[in-house]
Amino acid sequence: MKRVVLLGPPGVGKGTQAELISEKYNMLHISTGDIFRANIKEGTPLGKTAKEYMEKGLLVPDELVCDLVEDRLTWDDCKDGYLLDGFPRTVYQAERFDSWLKSRGEDLSVVLDIQASDELLIGRATGRRVCPACGKTYHIVSNPPKTEGICDNCGTALIQRADDAEETVKKRLKVYQDQTSPLIEYYTGTGKIAEVDGAPGLMEVFEQICALLGE
Repeated sequence: MKRVVLLGPPGVGKGTQAELISEKYNMLHISTGDIFRANIKEGTPLGKTAKEYMEKGLLVPDELVCDLVEDRLTWDDCKDGYLLDGFPRTVYQAERFDSWLKSRGEDLSVVLDIQASDELLIGRATGRRVCPACGKTYHIVSNPPKTEGICDNCGTALIQRADDAEETVKKRLKVYQDQTSPLIEYYTGTGKIAEVDGAPGLMEVFEQICALLGE
């Protein structure tokens, strides 16, 4: 049974890799966003508390984030292993998560840290184009539409999302580095971190991950 944490900056391809890992290793992919949405939708006590913070535009406190994740990991569908995406985000969350695992006689298998240069990530993000009608995603260099600026599927004009504008991408990367550097340092100290080069193509990155996770 594997318990894996997935780290990596915006645009490095964490979501796609998470899907591939989940499928190959029969591991449940759990994102904190999904946990929040499910608890809020179901009106659980934890969900109601989280919603109060979010509606005020405040960050959900570390303690509450940990409560939500720990509760989710006790479900039966996690018994064969899980892949955590978006948690932990802070050293406090990591320390508390380690303590929680220890109290259950469990341990993390590995923390996969997918890395790529800011220059590469900015290029990937700013070249992304999305169809507002059907949601299909393109890239002007690596995956262009047959007709420039037009969706192959439905013929709608493609757009660049505000999130993919260069200045926005730079800000998101800066926030990520500031938040995550201490976390990477923490996991390096525990000997759990494994670096993955996120620069090559999709399957090359996945092959690195498989080599680390084994069969």
